[in-house]
Amino acid sequence: MKASELPTPYYIVYEDRMRRNLELITRVEREAGVNIIMAFKANALWRSFPVVREYNRDFTASSLNELRLGNEELGGEAHVYCPVYTEQTIDEFLSRATHLTFNSLSQWERYGQRTLAAGVSPGLRVNPQCSVIETEIYNPALPGSRFGVTAEQLGGVLPEGIEGLHFHALCESSSYDLAKVLNAFEEQFGCYFRQLKWVNFGGGHLMTREGYDTAHLIEVLRGFRSRYPWLSVVLEPGSAWMWRTGDLITEVLDIVDNQGIKTAVIDASFACHMPDCLEMPYKPAITESVEEAEGLPRYRLGGNSCLSGDYVGDWCFRNPLKAGDRLTLEDMNHYTTVKTTMFNGIQHPDIVMCDINGDCTYLRRFTYEDYKHRMS
Repeated sequence: MKASELPTPYYIVYEDRMRRNLELITRVEREAGVNIIMAFKANALWRSFPVVREYNRDFTASSLNELRLGNEELGGEAHVYCPVYTEQTIDEFLSRATHLTFNSLSQWERYGQRTLAAGVSPGLRVNPQCSVIETEIYNPALPGSRFGVTAEQLGGVLPEGIEGLHFHALCESSSYDLAKVLNAFEEQFGCYFRQLKWVNFGGGHLMTREGYDTAHLIEVLRGFRSRYPWLSVVLEPGSAWMWRTGDLITEVLDIVDNQGIKTAVIDASFACHMPDCLEMPYKPAITESVEEAEGLPRYRLGGNSCLSGDYVGDWCFRNPLKAGDRLTLEDMNHYTTVKTTMFNGIQHPDIVMCDINGDCTYLRRFTYEDYKHRMS
């Protein structure tokens, strides 16, 4: 099948775009001498993992479900970070993980010895209190953050037995942002490095974005490794793995004109199927749209849920939209398919994989039973 033959709505993932990103990540990994692992929180589309496994099997998980999926579908090193572990979850985490990071000293005190006894390498998340993210909802370095231990809280003493330090302070950030945070990390926590085996620079390294300075990233990573050659360095980006590898194909169902505002209602929902557009918020690119210019028809896009705020806009088009027009909402793979909901019982878009020859196959088609079985 070709993409144009498929009924909308559907997410489509392109194998050639995946491989482009994977090859870049692998090159950075090799030239910098680090391990770049995939974060499940940004991508859990496991039916596409046969391609990922050709490049790297290591991953990071933040829940038992992510961890189990990684064990089953990737099978490499399993790095785990959760804000909190419990008596009901810790033993299964330890049975499946290779590395486990604690968010607080109290969590370490409670489960640290059990982690060592299980042969899992324990780490501690630290907070360098260096803020480089403008959108507050994604900024773990805000004052009062619940994430990580500050240098002040450590008070010059790293508990015996901790083998790694982990920070996460980036979000779709540049290598220059990393350099800034890394400087704060070294200044505040460098006194503990001799006690460690590994450090984890977290996620947010958007090295596959056009214009990202990968040469500078490699330079920064090489510089750190030359200063601390005994430390293994891990990066766990989410977006970078699947950046611009897939789209959401929708169809215009109706045009609503109210007080001079035209809304093209589509067969998908921002609230249900593209939640970051409302949460972050941001306006996705639409392949069929054009640069804004006087006289061109302008539209909001409205989702097909009952939420009043289920719309984003505006976009301009060369010609007026009409029912039946297809629209391509770009870059709807990473942090999209993992965050969708079935609010309003709206049918979930199909998920399609397009191979390097342009042939499409369904990875998943959703039914009423998927909705019903989520509810009871």
